[in-house]
Amino acid sequence: MLVRTLLSLLLTTPTAPVPLVRTPVPGVTFRTFTIATPRGPASGAMLEVAAARVGPLRPAAVAERRTVSAMVTATGALAGVNGDFFDTGAGRREPPPTGSAVGPEIDAGRPRKAAVPVGQRFGPPLPHGGDGTTAIGVDTRGRGRVAPVRLAGAVTAGRRRIPVVGLNQYALPVGGVGVYTPAWGTASRARAVCGTDVRRDAPCSRDVAEVSVRGGVVAGRGGSGGVPRDGVVLVGRERGAAALRGLRPGRRVSVRYRAAGPVRFRFAVGGLPILRAGGPVPGLGRKAHHPRTAAGVSRNGRRMFLVVVNGRSRHDAGLSLAGLAALLRYFGAADAVSLDGGGSSVLVTRFPDEAGATVRTVPSDGRERAVANGLGVF
Repeated sequence: MLVRTLLSLLLTTPTAPVPLVRTPVPGVTFRTFTIATPRGPASGAMLEVAAARVGPLRPAAVAERRTVSAMVTATGALAGVNGDFFDTGAGRREPPPTGSAVGPEIDAGRPRKAAVPVGQRFGPPLPHGGDGTTAIGVDTRGRGRVAPVRLAGAVTAGRRRIPVVGLNQYALPVGGVGVYTPAWGTASRARAVCGTDVRRDAPCSRDVAEVSVRGGVVAGRGGSGGVPRDGVVLVGRERGAAALRGLRPGRRVSVRYRAAGPVRFRFAVGGLPILRAGGPVPGLGRKAHHPRTAAGVSRNGRRMFLVVVNGRSRHDAGLSLAGLAALLRYFGAADAVSLDGGGSSVLVTRFPDEAGATVRTVPSDGRERAVANGLGVF
């Protein structure tokens, strides 16, 4: 019923601009639209593209943010949208926010970061039973997929085995050990041991340990400096801290981790599931209307849909999560996720006939916001 209702409303209002449909290069279709919602009209833009042409947009470091325009320009992408929700620091006075994404991220087939505990997430509440590991991306066969991405790994020292439950993430599970690689960047790791698995604003743990590993050997303990280019830093809290204190300098260790899940992704970014097997995920909100960004895949995985809906202005009412799911289904998606919305929502193009990156939607902040990652069309 929701989809049918939305279909009947997918008409431009009398005052709306004429919808634009372009095919800047074969296999890529760009279109604008205006839809009627219970709160008033909302305009937006969409890219429909062969899934194999979609790839990651990201800053140089996990704990860093850049605008979509800057990332599109730097990578030579044809277009792009913003990606996952990220650490804004809301609810905490210190340590400062890292700007890193809440969900998993895979690049070139390797995990770049893992998902934070559910209670540490920013963004709308997860569906019942969700664990925050859902991601959208392209698998090793070039098909678009939506699937969970979890982390599996361990630190091994002789017969001792310490599970790895975090990778380059701004918040570690209570009692866990996380790995920080050079991809994390130069940001402080202090935020990683703050809060709990259920409370983002809980105090920082005082039972913490850090171990630096270089060339497969424990190089030292403690410190808050950068990650060595030829090594990693292990951070533990509570039980994890106790385990790391048992690793003495000079001890040989093996640090291994991998992405675990039903899909072998070539690249992926985290998102909030809104559409699964052609139907809306149960429990999606219908009242809160905001600017939205979403990405979806067709049933056969050959096409991807990148959608941005404007909002928070007298001209654009925004869309609810339930409405966003219906819109993605209307465009042809069978599975979809909501990406970061509000002031982060933006769709940028850099088509062959354009002099540079062009913002095609209306950022609700009045300008582009720097974001943690994105999806690009190449």
